[in-house]
Amino acid sequence: MDSTSLYCSLDLVSGAGLTLSSEQRTALQTSLIILQKNYKFNRVLFWGKILGIKADYFIAEGVTNDEMKDKKALYSFDCMEWHLLPPPTDEMFAEVNAAASGRFMGDPSHEYEFSTVRRHGEGDEAVEEDVVVRVSEEKRLATTVFTIDQEVSVVPRGAYIKSPHGIVQKNRSFEGLSFSEAGKLNNYLHFREPKQPRKLSVLEMAESDPCRDFLDPLSEDIPKGSWSIQFERGSSVCVLRSLLWLGLSFYHIPATPQHGYAYMGTGLKNLDLPFML
Repeated sequence: MDSTSLYCSLDLVSGAGLTLSSEQRTALQTSLIILQKNYKFNRVLFWGKILGIKADYFIAEGVTNDEMKDKKALYSFDCMEWHLLPPPTDEMFAEVNAAASGRFMGDPSHEYEFSTVRRHGEGDEAVEEDVVVRVSEEKRLATTVFTIDQEVSVVPRGAYIKSPHGIVQKNRSFEGLSFSEAGKLNNYLHFREPKQPRKLSVLEMAESDPCRDFLDPLSEDIPKGSWSIQFERGSSVCVLRSLLWLGLSFYHIPATPQHGYAYMGTGLKNLDLPFML
């Protein structure tokens, strides 16, 4: 969610019971402005909080030109001092998936260990060696934030547009979904590169706009039923919650451009979801 509307937006996604204290909100409003200036970001977003055993990670994201691709993630323990997260790589994902499990410790220097066998040489001269690989929690944090963004980051249909040059930016003419549109899951989109081409009917093709309809809708997620959608606060706010990543909440105020999401949870994926539906 945008740091400029942080104070009021947090209350709209705190229905699950997790939120920030008044001291943390005040510190964020000050530090995120400084963060934007120091790193020359066009916009700074408060991403959320990952709960750790020793301490909690507060996450922010800075955006430069392309709202989807030009993102940098940062973390903090006190909402004042921020540290850049390394960009995730395929090698990093493989190491984290093999080594890390359970709750976050809350210490970026904490190391997870796993053993692997590496083969040297070829044929009869090949030698196998047992190697212990260590992965820092900072790398695990970077891959977790990226994964959550890829799987459950949400925007309303029409809130972002794609230019002919392929740059994704905010749609300044977006005035929000109507109350009837806000209650339909297919009007909310994954804010990441589309995974597969959509198969549209003739009627849908006539109504679609390539500049606006370039993202995957939540209604096509598998398994079905992985999102909860409801109106709250006297039916004035539409709130979506992910059942795959428990703690991810998105809000949209119909007939206004106001929307955003935040994640506040343990950073663990709900792998039991297919058995719960």
